[in-house]
Amino acid sequence: MSATKPSNPTICILGCGGFIGSHLLERILSATECTVYGIDIQSSKIGHLLSNDRLTFVNLNVYDTESVAKYVHASDIVISLVALCNPALYNTIPLEVIDINFNRPYELLRMCAEEEKWLVHFSTSEVYGKTLAGFAQCNLAKDHPDNYVLNEDSTPLILGPVHAQRWSYACAKQLLERVIYAYGFEKGLKYTVVRPFNFIGPRMDYIPGIDGEGVPRVLACFMEALLFHKPLWLVDGGLNKRVFTYIDDAVDALMAILENPKTSQGEIFNIGNPANEISIARLARRMVGIYKVLRPGLASCDFTIKAVSSHEFYGKGYEDSDRRVPDISKIQECTGWRPHTDIDTALRKTIQSYIEHYARDAECREAG
Repeated sequence: MSATKPSNPTICILGCGGFIGSHLLERILSATECTVYGIDIQSSKIGHLLSNDRLTFVNLNVYDTESVAKYVHASDIVISLVALCNPALYNTIPLEVIDINFNRPYELLRMCAEEEKWLVHFSTSEVYGKTLAGFAQCNLAKDHPDNYVLNEDSTPLILGPVHAQRWSYACAKQLLERVIYAYGFEKGLKYTVVRPFNFIGPRMDYIPGIDGEGVPRVLACFMEALLFHKPLWLVDGGLNKRVFTYIDDAVDALMAILENPKTSQGEIFNIGNPANEISIARLARRMVGIYKVLRPGLASCDFTIKAVSSHEFYGKGYEDSDRRVPDISKIQECTGWRPHTDIDTALRKTIQSYIEHYARDAECREAG
């Protein structure tokens, strides 16, 4: 850490037991001498870390502001990872989506401003909404140049109409970013906002009926289909494109931010791997191929890939973003970070982790 921070700061991680939080906590404890207050209502993903002397795990709802206050007070840096970020919920329970992603974390940022703490807040790449070409309903292949990227400081944030409640999440997250920026402007809040671009890796998401309910995000949906021999559904044909970023690269970026407070505070950073852009249709085919390699006994199996409308899959009020490619030049300049994991390696490691964690459940279900 620089001279503006103690060499081994105390860090409060809200949501330490989730996918990103578990990997970040693991890295901080293994690579630094920092003391950590880890707050979450679940600890199954961090069981191997709970005996560490520098970790105080607090089984607490992160939105219990009064109880969280003492841990914020005792910390130098507050990392807020908590969100309700499942696309299947954005247009089905929008009030809860808005409440959890704006109303409740608003209290946390006010607390950080009052306590003069450095807030590292996780936003989302969803705040960019639609691209200009997508908004104008242009030919995406023709009207998106090869150098198309989303820039944190210049790209317009384009959301759909109010009745398209799919944008409730992006709107809540965008408004919170604006409040954070305003607190920095008016109250001197030290902040860094992170916009993740589809982090993947071990411990992500859930499989419905085993350790969660409802419709998870696309990669977990495809993994459920592969594990249980169901169709892989392509929403609106799977034409939309996404960038997938391996969790180790993402954590490298977060550590680089923490190690460079002078150049990271007061900034919004994209974290993603532009080289890993892929359409959802190609993602499905790529995952089928990798899955068969990792499970050679299933190499001769046929896996069905089918198209479905977004209305059928997600319900009324769903819209989507056509493409999201991050400009990562700012975080590169400010911290020196660069992603290294290609899409095939990221998918192979992620799929292997799902196989190791869920294959027995699949076999039991088949036997039953």
